[in-house]
Amino acid sequence: MSLQILRSPEEVREAIAKARSSGQLIGFVPTMGYLHEGHATLIRKAEEMAPIVVVSIFVNPLQFGPNEDFERYPRDLDHDLEVASRAGATHVFYPSVELLTPKDLQVMVEPGPMAEVLCGRSRPGHFRGVCTIVAKLFNIVQPDFAIFGWKDAQQLLIIRKMVQDLNFPVEIIGVETVREPDGLAMSSRNVYLSPDERQRAPILAQALTEAKLQALSGQKTAAKLRSHVIARVENEMGARVDYVEVVRMSDLSPMEEIELGNTMIAAAVFLGTTRLIDNVRL
Repeated sequence: MSLQILRSPEEVREAIAKARSSGQLIGFVPTMGYLHEGHATLIRKAEEMAPIVVVSIFVNPLQFGPNEDFERYPRDLDHDLEVASRAGATHVFYPSVELLTPKDLQVMVEPGPMAEVLCGRSRPGHFRGVCTIVAKLFNIVQPDFAIFGWKDAQQLLIIRKMVQDLNFPVEIIGVETVREPDGLAMSSRNVYLSPDERQRAPILAQALTEAKLQALSGQKTAAKLRSHVIARVENEMGARVDYVEVVRMSDLSPMEEIELGNTMIAAAVFLGTTRLIDNVRL
């Protein structure tokens, strides 16, 4: 099947109705475009599970703050279509900003306390914007399942909670973070890094992995694990810490002692002007 480019909800619904009439499962991978190997991995996972794979490409203005990088966020539709097609997508939904975020948009999805910590603390309103657009996309595409990456762990967990609380008939599937050979989590924003910054960037993943190994070796005190990561990031990476937190995965609440099976060490740092996020789970 050649890749179909869809621009409106009506076109998406028509394509999905045709697929459903023959009993086909629908997989969905929402993205903001500028696709890389991490996105391709998500698409390939969906392609393994369903014959119809819809990829959305939409740089969501609702999830950017007033001083963030919405205008300069990298965009390359031709490249994205090539990556999506090669990875196994059957349809790409590429709506306009005006279509999904009209000027008279009033009703939003409020994600609750899980959105007020970690990235939500320094990016107020971010997850409200994420949830609002993802909810709209779920209503348009009506997939059987949606694939998200664990790199954006807070986003994945909030979307999973939204689906549970609002009774969306969508299974949320998480895929492990895809990394560069030196360990840096793949991200569209990595293009912002200077050559020197790119050389230092993998220290974040190294520090988190070391903290995980310390925890698995018996270090249960969250404060000591945090201190290890912060010291490495500040002293060796030369980055400014936004946050390093040890939280319960069930509700993102802070913890004093590690609970194996329900713990995440999450971090966001600024390397130059580039914000990097990463996490490990225990």
